[in-house]
Amino acid sequence: MYRLCIFDLDGTLINSLGDLADSVNEALRAEGLPEHEETAYRYFVGNGARKLIERALPAELREDKALFDRVYRTYDEAYHRLCLNKTRPYDGIPGLLDKLRAAGIRTAVLSNKPDPFTQHIAGHFFGAQMDLILGQREGIAKKPAPDGVFEILRRLDVLPEETLFIGDTNVDVETARNAGLRCLGVCWGFRGREELEAAGADFLAENAEEALQQILQGK
Repeated sequence: MYRLCIFDLDGTLINSLGDLADSVNEALRAEGLPEHEETAYRYFVGNGARKLIERALPAELREDKALFDRVYRTYDEAYHRLCLNKTRPYDGIPGLLDKLRAAGIRTAVLSNKPDPFTQHIAGHFFGAQMDLILGQREGIAKKPAPDGVFEILRRLDVLPEETLFIGDTNVDVETARNAGLRCLGVCWGFRGREELEAAGADFLAENAEEALQQILQGK
């Protein structure tokens, strides 16, 4: 049995797409730039906030640093206001976390979302259910680099072979591989089964109950 499960946040534990889309679109609108449908943001997220803004900007304007910085600042301000507006845990997630902890399995969050937002949002929904919550921080390489995973393992005193990484994108699969962990891909997230299979997730789950069974079986 695993001793630790490390979860991605957006698209894995929470559906945050609406708030992210609303915040970026507000920033684009302030500059008179084209906005995007919410579904487009499924492919903009996953590599941190700055990459999110880069992908949302028109390709021909991405090198305009002054524009980028204005859009990023407006997005950051908007997301502070909106980050808990539409965001909710996916069905079954609170119960999944409770059952893991009841089984003696520790839980942590590792996200490419900036650390203040990660602490605020994950803490709001899952603060009592997590042993450690880490977001993107200056000086720490973001996923798929394994640095955040190694920090969690060190701080919780758990070995890689005792740990499972759980996420919804190819970034999460690559993170697990780079850290020497197995990866459970969750098909309910932003990208779906096809991307997770192509990335080489060790196994997949369609819902929280199926994820629980996979984890408890120690696959």
